[in-house]
Amino acid sequence: MLPILQRLAGREKAKRARALVITPTRELAAQILADVEALGKHTRVRGAAIFGGVGMGPQEAAFRNGVEILVATPGRLLDHLKQPYASLADVEVVVFDEADRMLDMGFLPEIRKIVRHLPTERQALLFSATMPEPIAKLAQEFLRKPVPLNIERQSTPASSITQVCYPVPQDLKTALLIHLLEVGHMEEVLVFTRTKHRADRVCKQLVKHGISAERIHGNRSQPQRTAALAGFKDGTYRVLVATDIVARGIDITALGHVLNLDVPVAPEDYIHRIGRTGRAAETGDAITFVAPDEEPELRAIERVLGKKVPRAKAEGFDYSARPAEKLEIPLEQRIAEIRARKAQERARAKEKAAR
Repeated sequence: MLPILQRLAGREKAKRARALVITPTRELAAQILADVEALGKHTRVRGAAIFGGVGMGPQEAAFRNGVEILVATPGRLLDHLKQPYASLADVEVVVFDEADRMLDMGFLPEIRKIVRHLPTERQALLFSATMPEPIAKLAQEFLRKPVPLNIERQSTPASSITQVCYPVPQDLKTALLIHLLEVGHMEEVLVFTRTKHRADRVCKQLVKHGISAERIHGNRSQPQRTAALAGFKDGTYRVLVATDIVARGIDITALGHVLNLDVPVAPEDYIHRIGRTGRAAETGDAITFVAPDEEPELRAIERVLGKKVPRAKAEGFDYSARPAEKLEIPLEQRIAEIRARKAQERARAKEKAAR
């Protein structure tokens, strides 16, 4: 961002955007915009974030009034580009951020459409934490004769992160998390779950036990997601329960603990998740709960790490206890409950109408 700001600073106010950053998630777009505003505070360069989950009005105003830098997620940017007020005709620099994640999330068709709105003459930069063959092909498609820069590439977590695994039955994972929090092993912790549903249930059980917690995932509204992340950063919430929506790029200062409630299927996801701790020379702990059926995934992670992750057992925790509440309700049961609830609502509405 600094070279982009240096390039744009000192010019007359832009009528249309001169730089575009495309990023996969709303949270990352908001974080990048905050960096633009902090670094460009004493310049005339202004930026705006373009992402879904919030009203389009203020974003439309940014296009109409002119800002130098747009930070956007692909879907919402395309929504604006369908309108006559939105144009990328003056963009000089385009950045594809977290390119591998955007590919994983299926954004390639949207990115191709966005590129067609860009000038032929432009500087393009592509950032990716990993460089598998699909990303290399993506670079060749969107960049001309690209120069590769490999900066401190790490296939393993930083040495400042202490890793440990707790073997535990699936239905006792939340109970073990509560136990570790109650005995004071963790001051603040970012908890990753496999699904949105599990994130909701874990958060609910934590709050039920008097632990300040909030959750963040794709089914929550943007104001809810923003408030959850802000509350975790400022200490309002001791625990943030999340899906992989915050596994990439999000910077949380001095985060002491990351906990995988579920073992990630892909080793790369494990590395990205635990990389939220131990940042900027800080130390951090990465804890993973491993159910018996998750051992194969853990072994795959250990092969990538090139070492065994130490196992641990929590003192004072009853591993033979019966879970008070199941963590995962079977999909069939959830569908049946939803149908039953809707049937009751229809019956009440019919009865009310009959009166």
